[in-house]
Amino acid sequence: MEKFEKILLLQNEVESILLGEILTDKNIPHVIRSYHDSAYDGLFQLQSGWGHLEAPVKFKEAILSVYSEISHK
Repeated sequence: MEKFEKILLLQNEVESILLGEILTDKNIPHVIRSYHDSAYDGLFQLQSGWGHLEAPVKFKEAILSVYSEISHK
C-alpha cells in the first residue's frame, strides 16, 4: 500500500464532495478527512478549515489541477 500524505486543505463540505467524486471517477486514490469533532461542536473547523485531502504524493499534481479547475468556477 502506498503512503498517503496531506495534499491540500479543504474549505467546506461541498468542495470536498465534488473533489472526491471527480478523483474517484479518475481512479485517483484519496482520503478526505474532516476536522469536525462532535465533542467540540466543530470548533476546530472554524479555526483550521473544513478538513484535508490525503493521497499518494505521485498524484499531487493531478489533484491540484482538478482542485484548481473546480475552485475557479
